[in-house]
Amino acid sequence: MKSFAYQKPASAQAAVGMVDPMSAAGQGGAFLAGGTTVLDLMKLHVLTPDSLTDVKTLLPAGIEERDGALYVGAGTTMAAAAEHPAFRDRAPALSDALWKAASPQLRNVATLGGNVLQRTRCPYFRDVASACNKREPGSGCAATEGVNRLLAVLGTSEDCIATYAGDWANALILFDTQVEVTGPEGDRTIAFEDLHTLPGDTPAVETTLGDADLITGYLIDLPDWAWRSVYTKVRDRESYAFAVASAAVALDMEEDTIREARIGLGGVATVPWRARAAEDYLAGKTLTEETGLEAGRIAFADARGWGHNDFKIPLGQQTILRGLMEAAALTREGTQ
Repeated sequence: MKSFAYQKPASAQAAVGMVDPMSAAGQGGAFLAGGTTVLDLMKLHVLTPDSLTDVKTLLPAGIEERDGALYVGAGTTMAAAAEHPAFRDRAPALSDALWKAASPQLRNVATLGGNVLQRTRCPYFRDVASACNKREPGSGCAATEGVNRLLAVLGTSEDCIATYAGDWANALILFDTQVEVTGPEGDRTIAFEDLHTLPGDTPAVETTLGDADLITGYLIDLPDWAWRSVYTKVRDRESYAFAVASAAVALDMEEDTIREARIGLGGVATVPWRARAAEDYLAGKTLTEETGLEAGRIAFADARGWGHNDFKIPLGQQTILRGLMEAAALTREGTQ
């Protein structure tokens, strides 16, 4: 690992000033909270920041009601959020996505601010000897003609097919969530759906955040029917594995009829993915295996396989069907 300076400021705004290269005290570098992504990539020399600014104790932690929405502090750990009744009982998809991610050790350390910003697991991004436009703009994308079994089929471009690796974001995107950010220009909010950016011809630009912007919390607007939600994850092994395909599903139903469906996809796209066309199709439909499969086909209508990952298209369709059926089978008490 390259040598770096470590600094621990007294406030979040001071931390922003330390990282902002345009400020008098700014040194650039990266923020450090749980460190489960940044330290991993530093060991591989994928990231080589000159400094790490510790914000672990500066970020708000906890979950509470605020202004009719659910406020979640960015310093809340994955483990604490996964077992919180507000998630477990009111929106199980948010809890399931956290329980099914990482290992117990990582869940106890990783924070929700950094969780939505974790970097791709594309092997070419993590190998500094390989061409990767995300790591080194203009160098090419070795994945398009390489081993791409676990890479994306939705939201790709000729310049990048790296999959977004997270789980929680794919459930969070189901709900009208605002991301609270503090930065050099002060505090602001960003719609969660606007946080991540498609690779296009600039894969190195992954979010709409600036280099010195710091996520401090989330405001999640949960509908009353969010209790009928699940996170279905297909992976190569039962635990501590990234998704090959996943579906976060929330349903508002009247008997067997879907009034509203919300579907988020993971493991198959370059960003947290909302399957809006499939949602529109399902509105007013009776949920059957046939309508569920059609929703899956619609969701993947624009998907493109790159060889080894062609199987993800039918697998993703079946994952949507499974998620729909599991969500529909829930009762108000959360039992099937």
